[in-house]
Amino acid sequence: MKFDFLSTKKASAYEAIDSHQWYQWTWQLQHRLTQKEDFEKVFNLSSDEIKGFEQLKSIFKVSTTPYYASIAAQIEESNSVAKKNQSNFMNPLKRIMLPHVLEVEAGEQQMLDPLAEETHSHGQNLIHRYSDRVLFLVTDTCSVYCRFCTRKRFTGQDEGFINSNEYQKALSYIRSHPGIREVIFSGGDPLTLSNSLLDRVLSDIRSIEHIEIIRIGSRMPVVCPMRIDEDLCKIMRRYAPVYMMSHFSHPKELTLEARQALTLLVDHGIPVLNQMVLLNGVNNNAAIIQALNRRLLYLRVKPYYMFQCDPSEGTDHLRTTVESSEEIMREMWGHLSGLAMPTLSLDIPSGGGKTTLVPNFMVSASKGVREFVGWDSRKGIYRDPKVEMLKPSDVGDYEHEWEELKNAKNNLSIDHQMGLPIEAVK
Repeated sequence: MKFDFLSTKKASAYEAIDSHQWYQWTWQLQHRLTQKEDFEKVFNLSSDEIKGFEQLKSIFKVSTTPYYASIAAQIEESNSVAKKNQSNFMNPLKRIMLPHVLEVEAGEQQMLDPLAEETHSHGQNLIHRYSDRVLFLVTDTCSVYCRFCTRKRFTGQDEGFINSNEYQKALSYIRSHPGIREVIFSGGDPLTLSNSLLDRVLSDIRSIEHIEIIRIGSRMPVVCPMRIDEDLCKIMRRYAPVYMMSHFSHPKELTLEARQALTLLVDHGIPVLNQMVLLNGVNNNAAIIQALNRRLLYLRVKPYYMFQCDPSEGTDHLRTTVESSEEIMREMWGHLSGLAMPTLSLDIPSGGGKTTLVPNFMVSASKGVREFVGWDSRKGIYRDPKVEMLKPSDVGDYEHEWEELKNAKNNLSIDHQMGLPIEAVK
């Protein structure tokens, strides 16, 4: 079976826009929908959405691209249920992009910084939570502000690219900690930056000798796929290995335009992995997730994480229960290729880091013996071998780099400890 990827039909409000403008990513960002009046030109807003707009001063700001709004409008137009009874139809993309009156309710759990990123921050824009990698918030700007955003305390402040002082502080920190092996660009959305700025940041990070991997987390392949062009891909390829972390949450986001963007990335040798968030009324069903992940795989994109939604402010109506998420994972187990199976993960609130949620197939355990019942109800026993566990003879060849990595948050480079200037710490 091969998949059809539909071309996006411009919403009626944009029919007069010629294709040259429409497919310019800068035009898309310059003409984002940010006010209730903008959205009313595209959608029939529900009373709860209108109330959401009225509460914008106390909740997260709103923004979306004309392209992404047009996909949502297409969903609404093509759905027969929506035509008959609008109030009973939940448009998945509208739930992602439009404010809702429920965002102002107290809810079960509301946290401004659910991952306690500020606890692990070094300056305003660098987060060092895990030993071998840092999160570099290079901008606070997104083209679309998702209602489930985990970084509402930071994102959407309209400051744009990180200021020069914070930028140099971040580079100095990374240079001075040789155990750091990976830098993850996030924000905001790094691909809202111009090519020249992105080139500069990639160049500065790649010039640091101990950095092995660069990741870029972006929703732009989803909400503004015209951003992915030859020039951008050539820049990313120049600083390889650079990994693209996309954020597709629903199969209807995989349009012909998105397919073209993803194909361009992988054809330029840029690996793409997808991170999605489980959202109530959007994608919390095994049928939807398998459809998304099989299409991603077909486009050579690896489904990577399936996240439990973080308890950021105003998200209770979008969050799923852990039990229902685990049930989705169990339902897919054994029926879906391992390549299409993401890792179900929950970020422990208050900064405990990620934990993996896996269906438990073990029914009993004793010393050296474990009994399992598989996804298809087959029973089996695994017995540990009664042999001595041997230490590999060449482990000493790798122990130093392992210790350096484990202690990356504490250990400074020798040059930095000696007080050499930033320029010398490379």
